[in-house]
Amino acid sequence: MNRIDSLKQAPFKEGKFDGFLVFNSANLIYLTGFSGASALLIPKDGENTIYVYNVNYEQAKAEGKAFRVELVKRNENLMSKIAKQMKGLEIKNLALDVLSIESWHALTKEARGETKLKAQGNVVCELRKVKDENEIALMRKAGELTSEGMRVAYETVKAGVREYEVAAEIEYAMRKQGSYGTAFETIVASGPCSAFPHGGCSDREIHKGDLVVVDVGATYKFYRSDMTRTLVAGKPSEKQKKLYRTVKAAQDKAFEVLKPNVKAKDVDAAARKIIADASYGEYFVHNLGHGVGLEVHEPPTLSPESKDVLAAGNVVTVEPGIYLVGYGGIRIEDTVLVQRNGARKLTNGPYALSEE
Repeated sequence: MNRIDSLKQAPFKEGKFDGFLVFNSANLIYLTGFSGASALLIPKDGENTIYVYNVNYEQAKAEGKAFRVELVKRNENLMSKIAKQMKGLEIKNLALDVLSIESWHALTKEARGETKLKAQGNVVCELRKVKDENEIALMRKAGELTSEGMRVAYETVKAGVREYEVAAEIEYAMRKQGSYGTAFETIVASGPCSAFPHGGCSDREIHKGDLVVVDVGATYKFYRSDMTRTLVAGKPSEKQKKLYRTVKAAQDKAFEVLKPNVKAKDVDAAARKIIADASYGEYFVHNLGHGVGLEVHEPPTLSPESKDVLAAGNVVTVEPGIYLVGYGGIRIEDTVLVQRNGARKLTNGPYALSEE
């Protein structure tokens, strides 16, 4: 069963809908394998249609051969074209993917009451939670590329080097090995800035003894990876080593618990308890992890409030951290595949504060 057929099992199975319309870019890639579509209309009966503007039309014809390709010309209205086709297909009840309020109102106006619209934004995301063998292979490759970038980070982080220089070396190494780009803006946050979970990357010069949080991800054929290590420029202090051991113990505990049919919030709780027992609970200020795939943040979520239950084929990050404002922060993160018998890391690299 292909992905379109799987999707039809969801909104169409009870006979409530006779069409499904997709706008979200990641969902469009997931369903079509093509990155240039503006919308995808899936009727219960009839041809599936992708809508593209002139700039992507020739590429769509080459790559979207399993679909009817509808050109939206410069002077044409996308919503008007969709509404016209819905009328021709006699679509009376339309399930809608994620879309903006503006697009919702525009489509409602063009439909003129002839088609009822119903938001069903989580349907494709639910399918995307469980990766198939091809997706896992692509994510394994993205993980390898990310791990190569982190290897270079260990070689590059030194006193006197600027944060952006470290980021440049990491990104070049990943590109040279086959990365299609970064999964997100590379983070190299040193010294006091390492206490900010999303500290970014600046022209700050790394100083001896600084904690340096390096958060990096590669993209391979649309699929992403995510990995963090914390390094010290020079010899780590006893306090830095203690903090690091605590965070690593929390990640190890999460790996133990990470299995199918386990509640995502229980994985978060297991890691969070390790940090709380070390008296740093209030300094672990974010969720334990998130899903990764076509987007770097997607379901399922490992958090205290999560309602997700893990399944084989989920790919998530495990990233505990401790952040002490004015001192620095430590985070360790890997991208992990949930398998029937437990967890398998898709990113690999040293667990060490310093190369010295």
